[in-house]
Amino acid sequence: MGRKRRTPLITGLTAMVVVALAAGLYWFQPWKLWQDETVTEALPGTVVDVSRDPAVEPGESPSPSAPRGPVTVSSGDLISHEHTTTGTVRLVRLADGSHVIRLERLDTSNGPDLRVWLTDAPVKEGRAGWHVFDDGAHVSLGKLKGNKGSQNYPLPDGVDPSRYTSVTIWCDRFDVSFGAAALTDAG
Repeated sequence: MGRKRRTPLITGLTAMVVVALAAGLYWFQPWKLWQDETVTEALPGTVVDVSRDPAVEPGESPSPSAPRGPVTVSSGDLISHEHTTTGTVRLVRLADGSHVIRLERLDTSNGPDLRVWLTDAPVKEGRAGWHVFDDGAHVSLGKLKGNKGSQNYPLPDGVDPSRYTSVTIWCDRFDVSFGAAALTDAG
């Protein structure tokens, strides 16, 4: 009789352990620490068709000082927060007037639910900088395409890039920065 009572208890405990283990694996996704995703994208460039530029009269050549391709507006080097992170971030204005955040030579850990955020938060060294980026204004530019390489993240229409001063690789699941860069004016 005692054996029959223990069987449902053991079965119930085993089921609870299996469910907890499955939920933990889904939440933390530890295998991602050993999986690298390298993405290498070229900087988008827009060829300006001078013959269709309304500011240029027919037969007239465009101003030599007018930028014809991508222009770096601001940039900064990534510093490590929760995970070792290196690379460069550039805010680039394209010839059509749109902007992209470009991550170059990015090298960080992979993780669950990583995002690229443009923020107004100051970049702080060490643990003090891990959690500051969701305190103020930020714009999510989408999921991190890869934890290594060079990649582009277009700014959505209507976003004024001059309102933001930093970029973070943000783990949305655990509300922590993997790494961040303060943007300083190019020049």
